[in-house]
Amino acid sequence: LLKLLKKSMNQINEIFSSSVWSNPKIAIEIVKSIKQKAVIFKRKYLRNVYIMEVCGTHTMSIAKSGIRDALYEYVNLISGPGCPVCVTSQGEIDSIIELGEKNDVIITTFGDMMKVKGTLGKSLSSLRLLNKDVRVVYSAMDAINIACENPSKEVVFVGVGFETTAPTIAASVKYAFENGVRNFSIVPFFKLVPPALKYLVDFKIGVIDGFILPGHVSVIIGAKSYDFLREYNIPSVISGFEPLDILRSIDILLEKKINNQNEIINEYSRAVNYEGNKNALKVMEEVFSVVDSRWRAVGVIKYSGYDFTKKYVYFNALKKFNVKIKDSLEPKDCLCGMILLGLKKPSDCPLFGKRCRPEDAVGPCMVSSEGACAAWYKYGVKR
Repeated sequence: LLKLLKKSMNQINEIFSSSVWSNPKIAIEIVKSIKQKAVIFKRKYLRNVYIMEVCGTHTMSIAKSGIRDALYEYVNLISGPGCPVCVTSQGEIDSIIELGEKNDVIITTFGDMMKVKGTLGKSLSSLRLLNKDVRVVYSAMDAINIACENPSKEVVFVGVGFETTAPTIAASVKYAFENGVRNFSIVPFFKLVPPALKYLVDFKIGVIDGFILPGHVSVIIGAKSYDFLREYNIPSVISGFEPLDILRSIDILLEKKINNQNEIINEYSRAVNYEGNKNALKVMEEVFSVVDSRWRAVGVIKYSGYDFTKKYVYFNALKKFNVKIKDSLEPKDCLCGMILLGLKKPSDCPLFGKRCRPEDAVGPCMVSSEGACAAWYKYGVKR
């Protein structure tokens, strides 16, 4: 089996290395096309185009590949609220810390959450210094396994993520319910992307001429989830993650904007369909109910989060341990909130690269591997 798998992977690598997605000549031609269309756009609108990517993986790919620098004089690429760790509110972080401080529990979490600081500078990492049991896991099922191995202890999983991670967490909760794992619960801090996009356009948060829509999220929810954007004069493209995917998406957006076509284009059709993943959507609908949710530096956005349905409400850790989410202030001088809304760039923040660095971050945009500040710092983006 291992030999067969190795052979298959070698074949995949050979196909990929010769594919259009790694062809520099195609990249050069698309960049030329983008610049030509950007000149036409500027003549029409008397300014450069503003395009927002709404996915942390896109943010990283743009920074790593140098797309921003290549198009700097022609296209303003702005990062939106595409990092789930970054949009988790300060009050939500505080509630996780409080739960861990006041209860004898095993807290399990994805690694990105370990160094995110609450109002008083505390984090899940600092809880370890207080001899609290905090463990990094790869999935909610890992947390369930820990719960089964420690039947006398309560195990809490920090549920932070977009629609991408929600299906596997929902499936894990269903498994715990059906198998009687009662010493397991989840902090439900899930966020939904389409309501955040609607918030941005309804309240005219900054200038946005087009959206590069998230690929991973769209695999789950499908292209149909963005149909509401047709009501606005903002073309949008669901994009893959290769640099050529992103360049092609920018080129499409410029063409649509120039021609006043507010279409939703699925550039990532090799992975995303119109209906989404029906099995994933089904389990999410069974386990979760849509609720209002807090977003960092934004406040409450209507119908933008998940809680548990009545059948599964037992697994809500906040209710199980009677923890309330309080309003909390942002760290002083931190511009994460403005950066998440696309109103500021990481380099605009007075803390960036100085008092705020990945090893000792002030705000979550520098902590998360999908954060805009982390991308700019790692790849030396200056503008």
